[in-house]
Amino acid sequence: MSNQFDFIAIEGVIGAGKTSLANLLAEKKNARVVLEEFEENPFLPKFYEDRERYAFQTQLAFLASRFKQQQNMMSQDLFSQLTISDYIFDKDRIFARLNLDDDEMALYDNIYGIMSGIAPQPDLVIFVQSSVERLMENITKRGRDYEKHITPEYLKELNDAYNHFFYHYTRSPLITINATEIDFVNNPDHLKYIEQQIFEMPLHSNTHIHIAP
Repeated sequence: MSNQFDFIAIEGVIGAGKTSLANLLAEKKNARVVLEEFEENPFLPKFYEDRERYAFQTQLAFLASRFKQQQNMMSQDLFSQLTISDYIFDKDRIFARLNLDDDEMALYDNIYGIMSGIAPQPDLVIFVQSSVERLMENITKRGRDYEKHITPEYLKELNDAYNHFFYHYTRSPLITINATEIDFVNNPDHLKYIEQQIFEMPLHSNTHIHIAP
């Protein structure tokens, strides 16, 4: 499989740096950037205050928003040049399985099953992996008001769920970056090394590359 990609998606737990990496790579490659519109979800601040009460509303709002954005990507022919996104559509179900009860999950899966078959599939997925300590540090540093209720316990649940999901991920070639050890935001050499792994190394459909010092 050639690594002349049309669509690259970057994933990671809250605070991992996926948006920063998407913007940095897009700047280097003159690519279009598609960023998740999480701030438009009216239930998100309430969810962080009371997960059990607002999980279902939050999840359905995200599912609808992400699907609409994915459809817009296809209708606008964004893939006429490299497009880099800071999320994959499949991530929605990671959060759903973590936060919904059985009845809610069954209803969610009925809707998700229809949408997931229509959403565009990335040519490459980059998983930005990090420790809970580093995630908390990054979240605190950026100071978003509605994220102040995020706990280390919730981040550990998310981290475990993401690690499990990407350990078994086979839908696209996958590159895993250990962002606990690599600083692609402040170290140009680290960013350059990541670029080389993405754009210069031959990749196949079952490729899993781990980037760490």
